[in-house]
Amino acid sequence: MISLHRANFLNTPSLSGTPTGSTHLPRRSPVVVRVAVGPSTGRSGDGNGVVLTQEVREGVAAASAVDLIETSTVTVGGVEDVYGEDAATEDQLVTPWALSIASGYSLLRNPRHNKGLAFSEKERDAHYLRGLLPPTVVSQELQIKKMIHNIRQYQVPLQKYVAMMDLQERNEKLFYRLLMDNVEELLPVVYTPTVGEACQKYGSIFRRPQGLFISLKEKGRVLEVLKNWPHRNIQVIVVTDGERILGLGDLGCQGMGIPVGKLSLYTALGGIHPSACLPVTIDVGTNNKTLLSDEFYIGLRQRRATGQEYAELMHEFMSAVKQIYGEKVLIQFEDFANHNAFDLLAKYGSTHLVFNDDIQGTASVVLAGLIAAQKLARKSLADHTYLFLGAGEAGTGIAELIALEISKQTNISLEEARKKIWLVDSKGLIVNSRMESLQHFKKPWAHEHEPVKGLLDAVKTLKPTVLIGSSGVGRAFTKEVVEAMATFNERPIILALSNPTSQSECTAEEAYTWSKGRAIFASGSPFNPVEYNGKTFTPGQSNNAYIFPGFGLGLIISGAIRVHDDMLLAASEALAAQVTEEHFAKGLLYPPFKDIRKISAHIAANVAAKSYELGLATRQPKPDNLMKYAESCMYKPAYRAYR
Repeated sequence: MISLHRANFLNTPSLSGTPTGSTHLPRRSPVVVRVAVGPSTGRSGDGNGVVLTQEVREGVAAASAVDLIETSTVTVGGVEDVYGEDAATEDQLVTPWALSIASGYSLLRNPRHNKGLAFSEKERDAHYLRGLLPPTVVSQELQIKKMIHNIRQYQVPLQKYVAMMDLQERNEKLFYRLLMDNVEELLPVVYTPTVGEACQKYGSIFRRPQGLFISLKEKGRVLEVLKNWPHRNIQVIVVTDGERILGLGDLGCQGMGIPVGKLSLYTALGGIHPSACLPVTIDVGTNNKTLLSDEFYIGLRQRRATGQEYAELMHEFMSAVKQIYGEKVLIQFEDFANHNAFDLLAKYGSTHLVFNDDIQGTASVVLAGLIAAQKLARKSLADHTYLFLGAGEAGTGIAELIALEISKQTNISLEEARKKIWLVDSKGLIVNSRMESLQHFKKPWAHEHEPVKGLLDAVKTLKPTVLIGSSGVGRAFTKEVVEAMATFNERPIILALSNPTSQSECTAEEAYTWSKGRAIFASGSPFNPVEYNGKTFTPGQSNNAYIFPGFGLGLIISGAIRVHDDMLLAASEALAAQVTEEHFAKGLLYPPFKDIRKISAHIAANVAAKSYELGLATRQPKPDNLMKYAESCMYKPAYRAYR
């Protein structure tokens, strides 16, 4: 049996404007149309037709509803039938679907259109809301004031997270407006560090689906699963397989909290419309024994699939995404384990618009901080010696982008630029003598040097000016390590990037105290200001949320078809340019998050300009003012007046 896809219906009604197509619905009374479609394989009769019944409220002529369907042979309910399945003869078996303009109780349960107590008197009459709401009418501003007050009553961060997710499922515009207006306070709630705990307990707090779960059970049917999603104009997909969630390890299917959280930020910070965002979790099992024995675990109860079985499911997913959403949909890989992260980026980088935030996003935001730090440290990027603790996807990604920027600034070769950067992994300093045993992504960083076992010995031997942690090992930057950095650097740059807070290589207080207030510090998770010797230090947060929302917006507004390293450099330079003298005076390497929408627009404009320069943009003609164009394209969650 062929069934008409629900997406053809769910995007049809628009209470803030006319429905898609040329037909206008009656002004007041919503029409309920029941459409039976999808002929069975056992055909009887000839030709195709549409079986309809309709219910029209308050005297609207039945002909109006019929006209709604019959104005075009390729539409049902005023929407083009994408699959050509809008007809069946009366004696064919059909699959019934129900369509209704959101009104009354259903309108209050529709998160996209619900305004709660903000519905006006006129709207309450027009949409059958009388009696379903208390009599008072309030503004969105008052709703925001009430919600932030309520959220502040919770003492436990996870409770705040659940309250925010409940709001998102109830009133989408209010959720995004609340997040935008209180971004510095609520970012740690909807994203790191709280999202890490949310993923760990996702099975217990799971309420309703917020994305697509594609498991091995759906192998061979991934395209069909994608068609179950109610929106078709998808521009950004964030996908994870849950194997390396933050610094917490394999959380399997419960890693869905990451794509959901990332896409909330794509909307709130980057202005991508919520309906254009699709969170996806690829569930191939988990090796986490605790989850496999947890009765509340919501994923496949089996050990992780690997090898050909894994590769085939991922390839089917990537092919299906391109088939249904086109070449310009951005696919962001998130929290894949190292071995898969690099392979997927290499495999699909030349055929799809793909971006790995752990490798490329982290690198871009760290590079922006280092560009900004040049002024504080009074050294150029090429003058520094860099030492990384952690040689996974984040560490090597950051290292490569730093080398690219040094090469660009100094006109030396990339290979020569790499020699300024050293990496330490679990086995010690990465050197030439270890070449044969190294994973492929570590080999470019194997320099000529005698073996060095621990981080402290590497610091004392190499005397780096920049120490970067991406290891996921909490408190790995010990007092001895930080003090050693401070002995041969007037202003040591220390970046403790691992998330969540518990995995940070050191705290802000430790960095400032052990360096006697001389460290230039930033971290992946937020830390409160620190007072040392009568001076207040405000630690910067090297948060990927500075980069990926604006980066994605830039790709979308230019119609880019591929991601190029020069676009990442452009994003870094745009972010660093937003750091002012006032910020430097406070020791900040990044601008405040309260300005993030403006920052994202600047990044988007820079990335789009680079896309046009590289010949990778398809949206023509190029806008005269990319900054203004980026701002004009951003989603704004203000309530609309309904007729």
